[in-house]
Amino acid sequence: MREVVISGVGMTRFGKHPDRPVSSLVAEATSEALADAGTAASDPAIGAVYYGNVLGGLLQGQESVRGQHAVRETGLSGVSVVNVENACASGATALHQAWLAVASGQVEVAVALGAEKLVVEDKGRALAALTSALDQERLAEIRAELGSRDTGSVFMDVYARFAAWYQEASGATAEDFALVAVKNAAHGAANPKAQYGRELTVADVLGARTVSGALTVPMCAPLSDGAAAVVLTTPELAGRHGAEPVRLLATALGSGRAGTYGELVPSVAARAFRAAGLGPDEIDVVECHDAAAPAELIVLEQLGLCAAGEAPGLLRDGQTRIGGRLPVNPSGGLQSKGHPLGATGLAQIVELADQLRGRAGDRQAEGARYAVAENAGGYLGPDAAVAAVTILGRTGA
Repeated sequence: MREVVISGVGMTRFGKHPDRPVSSLVAEATSEALADAGTAASDPAIGAVYYGNVLGGLLQGQESVRGQHAVRETGLSGVSVVNVENACASGATALHQAWLAVASGQVEVAVALGAEKLVVEDKGRALAALTSALDQERLAEIRAELGSRDTGSVFMDVYARFAAWYQEASGATAEDFALVAVKNAAHGAANPKAQYGRELTVADVLGARTVSGALTVPMCAPLSDGAAAVVLTTPELAGRHGAEPVRLLATALGSGRAGTYGELVPSVAARAFRAAGLGPDEIDVVECHDAAAPAELIVLEQLGLCAAGEAPGLLRDGQTRIGGRLPVNPSGGLQSKGHPLGATGLAQIVELADQLRGRAGDRQAEGARYAVAENAGGYLGPDAAVAAVTILGRTGA
């Protein structure tokens, strides 16, 4: 396999974009990524586009060829497009497929795109659409197991269950979960492309409306619109284009097994670290799938970045803040940056590429050499259906 680098990244601001179609969001993110890579959509070396999207069929009625329609304003029309749907890990899966295309020598340049429009007039439609990632034959049974409310978010019920299990195992408190939200809100305030940037206190978070179990509104990712794009190529071609590449050291995917909990992310992470030739102790900055605040603490331990039960202590000591030993979700994470499903995994890569190139401004993790992203989605019961772990390295590290 050939060495692959990320030569360009781009994304829209995440948030509410009621007047912009998906194609407009995709065009903005793609234009930014191609300019960053020092190339153009007309470059004949671009051989493949992988487009991640989750709910376009249910919410916008666009099925079958979502990517071919989404790229119509990018200049990439006519390039081979592969549509990728893999729950909240669709963007990370698109990245994996783009890496494979370049690493195998099938193409010289591949573009991974992801986009979603979740903000619709009837919020209930969006929340109901999310249940499509559960086993429809067992939907009533799963709802009963989780104690879900028909009008609530079933995935927040899932995360509430994870939170309760983690509290029992680690001694973490609701105040710890609130502190994650406070930290990520502060990080989001430094990110001009985040959906939310605000100051919160632990009291603010704990006093907010309860969503499910220990989770309150500020602990949960919002519904979001947005798009993200990543250009992948060889180091040689990136150099000829004058790009500032980031090394893609590993990208690993895995699927969960029904009836198991806690093995998916650790197993995928172990494969990624082996492929990268690194250990978790060498990671300098992290973007993880914190669709609910407790997930950040859980995933830190599952990635091997700290021992079981140690994540709350790192948080309380300020080690996971910008300026700490291991900044986690400097973008603001899903809770503050936003969570447009198909774009989420790629937005993590945008953030980490900027971190490794020293372009993150007030949220910069100083001296970062290696970074890891974890992106997961769907639900098999009791664990997620899919997880992706990506490891990046600064050129010359």
